[in-house]
Amino acid sequence: MKGAYIFVLTLDTPVELNLGRNRWKLNPGTYDYIGSGMGNLEKRVERHFLVNKRLRWHIDYLTCHGKPLFAILITSKERMEEKISLTFQSHFRCVEGFGASDLKVLSNLYIIDDFQKFSEVVIHFLAKEGEKL
Repeated sequence: MKGAYIFVLTLDTPVELNLGRNRWKLNPGTYDYIGSGMGNLEKRVERHFLVNKRLRWHIDYLTCHGKPLFAILITSKERMEEKISLTFQSHFRCVEGFGASDLKVLSNLYIIDDFQKFSEVVIHFLAKEGEKL
């Protein structure tokens, strides 16, 4: 299965990540990460729930500190990651430069401080894009 996903996790304590030239200080709270799995969507998302894994992507470093809550898988032959991030970018604060170096978005990591709004954005996006898929 191919597609994109929205992965939601919480941080109970402040986290500082230093990856190469990038440095992020994250406060406790709920975050969502937008990603893609154009080879094997299920396996890509499954690794975010694993404790022991080789650290490869930005999100891998973050999942070492956070508690995974859930993931929403969006199957598609089309690359949806950038569309989803652009949608979230217009509704939520982002952690600039996190996990989006190959896209034309500010970030792939968003701070979720309103679950009602999060749900509405996801449902609206899925309804709109579902008509096209």
